[in-house]
Amino acid sequence: MSDRDSNLDPDAGTDRDPTEKPTRDAEEAKQEGEQMARNWIAVGVVSIFLLLLIVVGLMQATGLVDVFGPIAETQTQQWAVFAVLALIVVALAGWSWTTLVR
Repeated sequence: MSDRDSNLDPDAGTDRDPTEKPTRDAEEAKQEGEQMARNWIAVGVVSIFLLLLIVVGLMQATGLVDVFGPIAETQTQQWAVFAVLALIVVALAGWSWTTLVR
């Protein structure tokens, strides 16, 4: 396609994807809105958990807090508990983000 042809087509070269199908009635629009809200709430909750995990990890690394002291005695055990929590958050993030692509 030449430059002249692309000037004739207003959508040529744009990154906008068309919607799958337009919403035809109010009930369908309501269902789509509720589904989008659930998806974004899930992403928001996972983001909050991730931020809390980062904060706890940084405070643990600097020695400011000893959060896992009651369940893990040594520093290695405490970091192992932290790693397990990190894996749980990553699994939760993967689950919530796959709902966006469905």
